[in-house]
Amino acid sequence: MNLLFLSRRIFLGDGSHNGLIHGGIIVDTEGIIRRVLRSAQEVNTYLYNTESESVYDFGDLVLMPGLIDPNVHINEPGRRDWEGFASATKAAAAGGFTTIIDRPTNAQPPTVSVAHLKAKTSTARGKIYVDVGFWGGLVPGNVDQLAPLLSAGVMGLQCTLCDPAAPVTQEFPAVNEAQLEEALSQLDQDHAEGEAVIAVHAELPLPTEIHPDEEAPREYGTFLVTRPPQMEISATQLLGRLACRHPRRCIHILNCSSGECLPLVEECRRQGGNLTVDTCPHYLALAAEEVPDCGTEFKTWPPIRERRNQEQLWQALRLGGAIRMIGSDHSPATPGARALTCGRGRGNFLRAWPGINSLQLSLPVVWTASNRRGSNLTIADIHRLMCQEPANLCGLSASKGRIADGYDADFCVWSPEEEFTVCPEQLYTATKATPYAGQRLRGVVHATVVRGLHVYQQFEGFGQPLGKVLLRRSSRKLVKFVSM
Repeated sequence: MNLLFLSRRIFLGDGSHNGLIHGGIIVDTEGIIRRVLRSAQEVNTYLYNTESESVYDFGDLVLMPGLIDPNVHINEPGRRDWEGFASATKAAAAGGFTTIIDRPTNAQPPTVSVAHLKAKTSTARGKIYVDVGFWGGLVPGNVDQLAPLLSAGVMGLQCTLCDPAAPVTQEFPAVNEAQLEEALSQLDQDHAEGEAVIAVHAELPLPTEIHPDEEAPREYGTFLVTRPPQMEISATQLLGRLACRHPRRCIHILNCSSGECLPLVEECRRQGGNLTVDTCPHYLALAAEEVPDCGTEFKTWPPIRERRNQEQLWQALRLGGAIRMIGSDHSPATPGARALTCGRGRGNFLRAWPGINSLQLSLPVVWTASNRRGSNLTIADIHRLMCQEPANLCGLSASKGRIADGYDADFCVWSPEEEFTVCPEQLYTATKATPYAGQRLRGVVHATVVRGLHVYQQFEGFGQPLGKVLLRRSSRKLVKFVSM
């Protein structure tokens, strides 16, 4: 028998209706949407004439397509104490996300070969509460693995233009322009998945390194000056050149923090390059002026910049703007790595691991920041930035990202009006340190549904870990493997 999901505020995201409807969604036993009831009258007629196995009525809560995060670090196998599949996907579910895409760095081994991808997928099965896809890694010396990784099902390939922080430096080294050009040319020569994305952490090392004030390592400004906007600007210029030389290949900039990069992106697009960008909740909601001494939970790469920089980011979120989507760049680490333990090293910005714990809080952080600024993002904007465009980027738009016949019944059920105070102990991530601790946020997730199954409910907790490993076979076919 079918399931029926009801709400007086349903956002479909299918392009047919930009507002909220009072209606229902009929879902079959395979978790696929079979019909959308677009009015209260249609719901009443259906209930009168048809018996459903279960009816879930969410009243005045907003029911919208499940959120999709294309920018998440899950550090298992190898560093599960930083973040593992079970903890990350619980946090995702509690935040309204039904699909997340894991980046190839930080785990041991990193996802730079088909064998390493298999290690990831075998580790994930049976542990995940939402669906999980994977980026493949592009590093010096693995050009021969890129086409096989794409054939094996990664959503795209990801690299970095600057070496990661220790201890990941040697495991996932940076590529330079020549190496990236070689990889793009080889993929074109191999006719490897023409629509596959190349995603890039876009900071280039400075010609002359900036030496920080070693006498003030616990002040945020000491760290901030070491990663100026020019690192992002130079990287964006490089990627713009490559995008124009390879116009059939989408190049995607991950976690852009500098507003000065955005005109370069728009100029590249005018010249025919396919260059896309995401930014992160912390760049939109947090400012350098607010970071306290020793507050290493605020440290990330690229850094959180000054408040004056945020206006350009917010303007670029508009429909047709330079920034296509929002991803969390969720990258927690243990307290020791984050310089949060007691001792002489506590609060040392120059030694702390760069990464923000934000996956569970992304929706309320963005919604709250928008409300406070008067930017007034709508639910349609949230859907576009945190669901539709990530689905397009990762080749998931044929089955996810909207409420329509034939799509997965993935839903985020939330109250845009309710507020809560962030308590770190309420986070489901492996580690709890977050820059949002103590903040009052608006937007409470009440339930998350993956293919018709309640994987999270606010007061009941979690169901079974029935998320699926997603492997992208081509732009037209998505293969799903059940986690059993």
